[in-house]
Amino acid sequence: MPSNINIDYSIQMPKKIFPIAIIGAGGIVHDAHLPAYRKAGWEVFGIFDPNTEKASSLATQFSIQHVFNSLSEMITRVPANIIYDIAVPASALQKVLEALPQNAIVLMQKPMGENIQQADEIMKVCRSKNFIAAMNFQMRFIAAVIAAKNMIAAGHLGDLHDMEIRMNIYHPWHLWEFLFGIPRMEMLYHSIHYMDLLRYFFGDPRKVYAKTLKHPKMMQMASTKSVILLEYDDIIKAHINTNHGHEFGLKYQDSFIKWEGTKGAIKTTLGLNINYPHGVEDTFEYSLLSADEEPQWISKKLDASWFPDAFIGSMANLMCFAEGSSPVLINNAESAYKTMQVVEAAYESSDGGGTKVDY
Repeated sequence: MPSNINIDYSIQMPKKIFPIAIIGAGGIVHDAHLPAYRKAGWEVFGIFDPNTEKASSLATQFSIQHVFNSLSEMITRVPANIIYDIAVPASALQKVLEALPQNAIVLMQKPMGENIQQADEIMKVCRSKNFIAAMNFQMRFIAAVIAAKNMIAAGHLGDLHDMEIRMNIYHPWHLWEFLFGIPRMEMLYHSIHYMDLLRYFFGDPRKVYAKTLKHPKMMQMASTKSVILLEYDDIIKAHINTNHGHEFGLKYQDSFIKWEGTKGAIKTTLGLNINYPHGVEDTFEYSLLSADEEPQWISKKLDASWFPDAFIGSMANLMCFAEGSSPVLINNAESAYKTMQVVEAAYESSDGGGTKVDY
């Protein structure tokens, strides 16, 4: 079996310098956005959050020059080529976008609103204001996902027909207080990543089957576990299985993506989700069929991870598209809207229930 195939997970970086203005000072900005931009060497021009104390704290930690007291102040003071990096709760996204100037360059933290009706309004704003707009589905830029995408494109796996995403973890939801009490949670704020990733590899599904459920120890949350199947044809299996309440130690925690094709398979561990936020080491393994020997799994160490490197990737692609060096905006808002349509269908499926057994 060939073990010396090229495992490419490189990211195209921009040639021009685009300053960044961050709207929001929550945990994801602290844990991923700002570490990513610091690692990439990009300038964060300023930050705004209604909680000025939180914004000032991040500004001190990450040497951000400007802390703005209002969104309008930020808009009037930023350079013309600014990129607005928006990381606010989904319910606040439309109002922020409406305040931005015409032709702005925008990176939005997912989801695109709390439901498809809000997503419709958000898309209207993006189109009417002619934004260069992307949604931060940064899983597409995880090193292992880039490597898998390139291996599949090179034909190493043959015809891709099976993709499984499993999360059996213990998630500290208290780190995101705004998630408590909202009508939709797990699929909208977490499994949306995985539905988007299945779309990235297989395209738009014909149907969605889903059930999202509560946990008896987390009843204040709308749901914390889901099973989701995207239907394409009678060959492709693309499914997601999540449980965020596995509080029984690390031994049987799972956080992986698996791809299977007619000629090979790939499995990667996303270590960030295990023992979050500390995480464990990522893994990347592949097995390619050979007529001459038994299947073997080969392990490759990838020198990049989800946090913060994938956040570099999503912003870099937006910058490259804005400057014209990349013809494709991978996380474009139109694609993100289709992911929201899949999420909406998943909730409709969950609410509708299964087929009754006629005993």
